[in-house]
Amino acid sequence: MIYNLKKFARAGVGFGITSGVITTLGVITGLQSGTESAPIIIGGVITIAIADAFSDALGIHTSEEAEGDASIEIWTATITAFLAKFITTASFVIPFIIFNLGRAVVVSIIWGTLLLAIFSYSMAKSEKKNPFYIITEHILIAAIVIAITHYAGEYIGSRLR
Repeated sequence: MIYNLKKFARAGVGFGITSGVITTLGVITGLQSGTESAPIIIGGVITIAIADAFSDALGIHTSEEAEGDASIEIWTATITAFLAKFITTASFVIPFIIFNLGRAVVVSIIWGTLLLAIFSYSMAKSEKKNPFYIITEHILIAAIVIAITHYAGEYIGSRLR
């Protein structure tokens, strides 16, 4: 029973961190290139921290229910996913409070990459897989999201100005 709870907690944390980093970096880079406004970016990040954390937690909840898992396991995954996503996402507000817009975006990308690398390394080690491959894969996906949202933000921003 304890092993299963740890498994579900780890799944919730992993989902929350990964989703928090990739979604938030996408919103930050898209809004920055489209609006160049720190208050709008902060508002977007806080919105994700609340709405998307609840949405992801409910998604994990319903997915685990569909698998027929025990109630305690479902709630373990749900709560850990919510907390991990909320805390991870909210942490991205800090650079925008401390630094100017350009530097805050760079610090956010570094922070997100570091979080992904640490979690990916930990996951690879626990599953006895090659950490380099998993870290590279996850950071590459984040980089693709950052690039696409940056250019989407630029395009949308240029059409609305």
